[in-house]
Amino acid sequence: MKSRNTVLVSIVLAMLVASIDTTIMNTTMPAIAKELGGFGLYAWAFAAYMITTTILSPVAGRLSDMFGRKRVFASGILLFLVGSLLCGLSQTMVQLVIFRAIQGIGAGFMMPFPAIIAGDLFSVEKRGKIQALFTGMWGLSAILAPLLGAFFVEYMTWRWIFFINLPICLISFFTLLPYKEKYEPKKARVDYFGALLFAAGITFILLVTVVESNRVIYGAAGILLIIVFYFWERRQVSPIVPLGMFKNKTISWININAFIGTLALFGASSFIPLFLQKIAGLSLFVSGVALLGSAIGWMIAAVPAGKWILKYGYRILLIIGNILLLISGIFLLLLNKNEGFVYVFFVMIIQGLSFGLLSTVGMIGSQQLVGAHEKGISTSFFMFCRNMGTAIGVTIMGALLTSVPHDYMTGIHRLFIFGFVGSIAALLSSFFIKNHSAEPGAVKTAKPAEQ
Repeated sequence: MKSRNTVLVSIVLAMLVASIDTTIMNTTMPAIAKELGGFGLYAWAFAAYMITTTILSPVAGRLSDMFGRKRVFASGILLFLVGSLLCGLSQTMVQLVIFRAIQGIGAGFMMPFPAIIAGDLFSVEKRGKIQALFTGMWGLSAILAPLLGAFFVEYMTWRWIFFINLPICLISFFTLLPYKEKYEPKKARVDYFGALLFAAGITFILLVTVVESNRVIYGAAGILLIIVFYFWERRQVSPIVPLGMFKNKTISWININAFIGTLALFGASSFIPLFLQKIAGLSLFVSGVALLGSAIGWMIAAVPAGKWILKYGYRILLIIGNILLLISGIFLLLLNKNEGFVYVFFVMIIQGLSFGLLSTVGMIGSQQLVGAHEKGISTSFFMFCRNMGTAIGVTIMGALLTSVPHDYMTGIHRLFIFGFVGSIAALLSSFFIKNHSAEPGAVKTAKPAEQ
């Protein structure tokens, strides 16, 4: 028990530091660009981290199935530490972008493992509480990131937003050492070319969310590479993404539902502060507090989710989660300039309940409904689908918002029409999920569900 709690400290700290670095530059980037110059690379300081984190997460999950959780996770922690140190020492914007990419690679190798290792250590009924703890870390990072960023810029130097990661990473690394894996990795040849095809394809697709020109070319190149990747993987004995896993229809629809749901409304939190500040006239702080409603709702739903799975199975809970998502979509669609903090806070709680249920149930399902040697890739691929949905959804919403310059309310209304329609599609997809339940006390992965 003591060893397990020590490892829990490791994975929680890793999640906290990686999640903080997702957003901490939002408040500090103007000061960084002023000192380093290179304003033309402003967006790439964010994109380099986001792209590498997204594409490396499923690869890391697969590698953990082949070589063990501890080894891959520890490598991610050390890579993130080195990347953070280099970012803090950057002298030009080009260096910062390159070092942010290294940091993102480390984060990509870290991000899936809190969920994967928790799946190895804790039973299904306890895993909901652990997922709620992880959610709390995301909520804490949302609060800490802007505060730490502002503090370091005001009283020290922006470089400390990266240097602060070093002691946290060291604590995470050393508290991981007592972890004794019971999982026996299935050694196999690494499909390097498949990993390269996957990384290149997803990079081009994600570039569509970053650049403003040549989006069609990047998108077409990305889709073409993913098609080539699909046919390449079908011929491999040890593919980087085992396509046979998706013969399990429940797993396939859980991932599809995660993608559509996050595509539809997960990005709403990026635009709610804009409404509250520009339309409702509220302060930056108050608009940030409104988003805490989502974290509250998420934790309320996540804590008992493991026990609910044992009682009701996956399908009904995912349908309920999508109904809640649709309800939040309706309220956002009805949002008008006369609404303020209370209305938005209430809607965020509903949306938090939805994603808390969808994320926790989907995560547990992705672990329990595949074989033991596919749990790493299944868990990380579920997270990958959510990340891709979020990235693409935010881009579409941003385009809808800016389609009517100087008329924020019309733009807000258009992007929430998109979210509402997407939430309907997400609900419909959830009805294709077969109902399976987990066994009480189960820690190890169950046999794959009936295909």
